[in-house]
Amino acid sequence: MKPALAPQDIARQVQDARRGSQAAYAWLYRSFAPLVHAIHLGAAARARVDDLTQETFVLAFARLDQLREPERFGPWIAMIARRMRPAATVETVAIGDCADPPWGGVGPESMAQAGEALQAIRALPLAYRETLILRLVEGLSGAEIAALTGLTPQSVRVNLHRGMGRLREALGIVQRPEENNDGG
Repeated sequence: MKPALAPQDIARQVQDARRGSQAAYAWLYRSFAPLVHAIHLGAAARARVDDLTQETFVLAFARLDQLREPERFGPWIAMIARRMRPAATVETVAIGDCADPPWGGVGPESMAQAGEALQAIRALPLAYRETLILRLVEGLSGAEIAALTGLTPQSVRVNLHRGMGRLREALGIVQRPEENNDGG
C-alpha cells in the first residue's frame, strides 16, 4: 500500500506545476489518474475511458491557475471529470450495447461476470460508484481514496460499506449471517 497523499505535498506539486515543472505535472497525473479514470469508468465505455482521462488532465492543467486551494486538487479535478460527460450516459448504456473491448487474459464467463458487475456499479449512486471503482478496479485503500477525493476516511468507509451492500443486492449475492459485520 502506498502512503496517502499529504495535503502539503499536493499543494507544493500544484504550485510547482503552475511554475511549469514537468516533474510536478507528472506527479499530479500519476497521483490522480486513478481517481479520474474511476470517474470516467463509472459512466463511459471502457474504450473511451483512457481518452477521457487524458482530456480531463489537459483541461485541468490548462486551468490550473483557477484552482484556489492547491491542496484540494483531487476534488477539483474530480469535478472537472464529472462535468466532461453527460450524467445520462450511465443509465443509457446497457452492457450488451457497450463498445467495450474484452478484458485481456480472462475467459468469456469471467468477462461476462466482470461486465455484469461493472454495469451494476454504474447503476449505483455517484458516491458509491466512484469509491467502489477506486477500491475494486483501481485497487486503492480507503486511506488512499480519502486522500485523492478529499473525503474523510470515515465517509469513504461508509460509502464502501453501503456501496458493497447495494452491489451485492444488485448482483443477487446473498450475504450469510456469519459474513455480516454487525455481529448477528
